[in-house]
Amino acid sequence: MIDATRLTETPAGIRLGPLSAIGDGAARNYVLQMRAGRFHGFIVRRGDAVFGYVDRCPHMGLPLAQVLDEYLTPSGDLIACSWHAALFRIADGRCVGGPCNGAALTRWPVTVADGEILTGPAG
Repeated sequence: MIDATRLTETPAGIRLGPLSAIGDGAARNYVLQMRAGRFHGFIVRRGDAVFGYVDRCPHMGLPLAQVLDEYLTPSGDLIACSWHAALFRIADGRCVGGPCNGAALTRWPVTVADGEILTGPAG
């Protein structure tokens, strides 16, 4: 069941912190408190590239990780939902296995500027 109090987007330009806060090949959870409610998302880092998604599986609306920041498969090549084993491509969030095959995670636009991660598309 989806918790309607959770937001699914953020304004552009919010500074999330340095790129170095996420290890290369790792993921990190972010929770942002805004006037309208809370946003839960996560970012996967691949070198200098970042891929952001809303932390909600399209299968049942649950957060993907049962353990903080553990969004990736052991090999690190896919995003995994720890509840029902759905697997998602990092680059586009498309489900490639599990109960929501063909669905996709909701993108969270993030970018890197001067070594800092910011919300919103690249300017």
